[in-house]
Amino acid sequence: MERNIQKNGLVNLAIALGIFLAGLGVTVFARSLAGQVASIFLGLGVVVAFISWFQMRLEENERLEKLELDELARSRGASLFETKDGGSFPAQNSRVQFEKYFVPGFTILLLLLEAGGAWLLWTLSGKDTVGINPAHATASLSLFSIFALLLFLFGRFSVTMARLGNHRLLRPGASFLLAGAYICALTALAIAGVEAKFPRADFWIARGLCGLLALMAVENLLALLLEIYRPRVKGKIARPLYESRIVGILAQPESLFTTAAQTLDYQFGFKVSETWFFKAAQKNLAMLLLVQFAALILSTTVVFIEVGEQAVLERFGKPVATLTPGAHFKLPWPADKTYRFRTEQIQSFAVGYTPDEQSESANTILWTVAHAKEENFIVANRAVSTVGADTNSTKAQAVGLITVSIPIQFQITNIMEWVYQNSEPEALLKDLATREVVHYFAGADLNDVLSQGRLQAADALREQIQNSANARSLGAKIIFVGLQDIHPPTAGEVAATYEKVVGAEQSKLAQILNAEAAAIAAKAFADGQSFALTNQADARRVQLVTSKFAQAALFTNQIPAFKAAPSVYRQRLYSKSFADATKNSRKYVLLVTNTSDVIIFDLQDKIRDDLLNLSVTNKP
Repeated sequence: MERNIQKNGLVNLAIALGIFLAGLGVTVFARSLAGQVASIFLGLGVVVAFISWFQMRLEENERLEKLELDELARSRGASLFETKDGGSFPAQNSRVQFEKYFVPGFTILLLLLEAGGAWLLWTLSGKDTVGINPAHATASLSLFSIFALLLFLFGRFSVTMARLGNHRLLRPGASFLLAGAYICALTALAIAGVEAKFPRADFWIARGLCGLLALMAVENLLALLLEIYRPRVKGKIARPLYESRIVGILAQPESLFTTAAQTLDYQFGFKVSETWFFKAAQKNLAMLLLVQFAALILSTTVVFIEVGEQAVLERFGKPVATLTPGAHFKLPWPADKTYRFRTEQIQSFAVGYTPDEQSESANTILWTVAHAKEENFIVANRAVSTVGADTNSTKAQAVGLITVSIPIQFQITNIMEWVYQNSEPEALLKDLATREVVHYFAGADLNDVLSQGRLQAADALREQIQNSANARSLGAKIIFVGLQDIHPPTAGEVAATYEKVVGAEQSKLAQILNAEAAAIAAKAFADGQSFALTNQADARRVQLVTSKFAQAALFTNQIPAFKAAPSVYRQRLYSKSFADATKNSRKYVLLVTNTSDVIIFDLQDKIRDDLLNLSVTNKP
């Protein structure tokens, strides 16, 4: 019987190795992500089957060794072979050393393979952009289905043999075979999902299988830690350290009840598995699952539409009604399905650029620095005459490149048109908006767009995009079209050349403004001087008129004085005139004693000032 179990383990190893190699080839052939994870799982099954088979051989050799020693002891006497050391039991020593050192080391290796495979495949599946090869999908689907069938047949047989005979070393490899059948079936299901127009089915199943590998790695780590503190009882046969309970549950889901019963018995201290409730639950498990499934299906007959939403109700794939906010009853899934849309929400997309958080958070952005991932548009320029052409020749239109960020906001107004009139309506609306932007800039003027024509361009674009959306029955309303971050392309020296042109125009404008300011200042200064001179002339005029009137009045008043004393009047008038005339002249009075005073007036200055005005300095 032991020899048959050993052969069964060898068959499990051969089957696991053959299907692993075949599955690896099919995975490379089909480029399936789920197939890659399945190949890793099948490879782990090959290693586990080999170790379990090798341990079976060691135990079989030990059993044969004991039989030989017992036979010799009966034939020659037991005293000849009684010994305290283990030198007479090489097979037993080999088995003990194998279980003591090699099995934990192999379990660590298994842990590293599971963790490394899970991490590597998770990373590669996130970066892999190549899907399943459509030309090989059908063949790969068929081969993985055959693998699943073969593994299921051999795995079920081995699992049954291990359970009936309680062969603990046959159980790990058999469980991996049976679980590998389910994983191959999942891989075939992933390929079928891709063929059924669900392109992400292979990706998500691969991610789920990566999670399973990671969970198995965690289980092996816990098993190694618990093995350190496990009490060693002599004569008690331990469970193989490399045997995975998770794989066992996948291979035999019915064993979950047995494990749960044993756990409950251990926790409560009595046979919970023998109570009527547990037996009734175990007996009516199918009915309980059916009731739960029915409750789940009935829960899909009520749908709640949130405020601001509308939903389309489909019955067997055909639209039947539009659901407004509130509670609604419908047929259970999958007969009726609802698709929700935020009809009152203002949605937006961008044309001409891809938003960049780093550039949007910047306070200052220059033309020479890219604002985000931008696109260039061809813009017309003012008409220029061809060089050397005659007056009858046509004028050539110059064109330029411009970069502009155009955020567009819209709202869904007709949900039925939005959902059913066009495939991928949001992408179509963005394409229509891009087309209208290209058409508009091709006929617009570059300088107008860069300067004062921005608002007019935004209004014109909003109207044109709305007309295109209405023509395609998109059921959307264009709320806002903005033109921002308008600048020349940043590639090469285009932006720098634009900046030079703009700088020259700004310098020209600054000089014009400075000239106008100077003209205003000169005019104001001239007006001020004119006003001052006019006022001074008026004042002088008033002064002269007043002076003359005063002189006339003075002359009138002098006549009576002259008539009263002519000689005195003349003498006083002469003295006054003389005093006025000589008020700034130097005067000398020369007096002598005992003589009559004779006053002589000489108005000429005959002595130099430097002789009369001497500065005297007192020196010590």
